Amino acid sequence: MIGRDGAYGSAVTAPVVVGLVLVRDENVFVERTVRNVAGFCDRLFLADHSSRDGTAEILARLADELPHASFHSVPHPGTPHRLVEGYAGERAWVFGVDGDEIYDPLGLAGFRERLVGGEFDDWFSLRSAQLHCRRLDVSSGRARGWLAPPARTTTKLYNFGALEAWDGPVPDRLHGGRVVFRDDPPRDGRLVVDEGSWETSPFRCLHTCFLRRSTRQPRREVARHDYGERGEGGRRVQVVKRARRLVRRPERSRRKLTRYTRGEEVEVDVAAFFADADADRLAPSLVNVWT
Repeated sequence: MIGRDGAYGSAVTAPVVVGLVLVRDENVFVERTVRNVAGFCDRLFLADHSSRDGTAEILARLADELPHASFHSVPHPGTPHRLVEGYAGERAWVFGVDGDEIYDPLGLAGFRERLVGGEFDDWFSLRSAQLHCRRLDVSSGRARGWLAPPARTTTKLYNFGALEAWDGPVPDRLHGGRVVFRDDPPRDGRLVVDEGSWETSPFRCLHTCFLRRSTRQPRREVARHDYGERGEGGRRVQVVKRARRLVRRPERSRRKLTRYTRGEEVEVDVAAFFADADADRLAPSLVNVWT
């Protein structure tokens, strides 16, 4: 198993939850993202990929504060997968978290007991109830957007005890690569732990994909490209993408606009996600960028 410094150590003897946060230019929400999952995880890897907005400094500070966390500066989004691949075959759940994913910490507390208690051991992949958020008002505890399901969910929580191996090369951590199940793999498919509704789900995520997530991000940007989209297209397409980024022109992710806006737009209560948050510090996120 990989220990605090990324080296192999002793085997896991009890179920653990290993968090792997990978971010790039996410200084608006990243501290809230990390703090909300910190109590859910026994081990927390905080990885930054070439941020230029102070995100790396925020993660390094949190790693110094949280005794079970460590900070890693990575040259490629696939690099941090090496931090967790050694957990394959151990009694561990690996939780991949993005900088625009804010989880309900109170719900996670109860959900963790069920997770490590073995209730979901028959599954390889669990998915949360999720709101793809287009407007957020922290002061009132309200958010608007599209629920998943029916929209697509982004949650990455994997039962590594069901694996013999998950190694690289991978384009992004917990994506692609060589996945080898043990002799008795869990059920096929992905279980959405929603308990019937957003209000009652113990495992739910506020996905701020349509909000301004970095102070370097143009205010009118609707949806930033993800890691995969940044590399899509031929040479001419890449030149245009780089030029738009250089002049800070808004990006528009067709992938997100297609996958995350399905169903009816709704307004929900998200006060529990920000119970101890400073609304003034999060003020840049309150702008409705969907124009």
